[in-house]
Amino acid sequence: MVNAKTYSQKPTEVTRRWILIDASTAPLGRVSTAIAKYLIGKYKPTYTPHTDAGDYVVVINAKDVVVTGTKETDKMYYHYSGFPGGLSEATLGQLRLKAPEKIIEIAVKGMIPVNKLTAERMKRLRVFAGDAHTHTAQTPTKVEVK
Repeated sequence: MVNAKTYSQKPTEVTRRWILIDASTAPLGRVSTAIAKYLIGKYKPTYTPHTDAGDYVVVINAKDVVVTGTKETDKMYYHYSGFPGGLSEATLGQLRLKAPEKIIEIAVKGMIPVNKLTAERMKRLRVFAGDAHTHTAQTPTKVEVK
């Protein structure tokens, strides 16, 4: 019988890539799950749950994100300031005009596990409303979302 050991990746052994995802090619849910997969690093064979081994993700065309059905008018986003009467709400269409990056950030944050690694993973997410992004020097690898 072979005495095989389970490999556990250490934080010093992590190698991070830069991934480029176009949000206008697939629905919001599919784009968000793909982004979450790369942020967590779950697609890597060296995935270790307690180590943050994910990649940097650059998302472009957030203003053109695809939604199906009547989500443009029916999907609501809520924010509470903590003060009495401080509840503000906006539809997806209103948020698309005001801050289209927030649509993707909120969707991805809901798909990442809530633990000590969440904040670091969200810091590696860079969302841009249009085609242009400021990370061309990192030469991100373009990934197609189907």
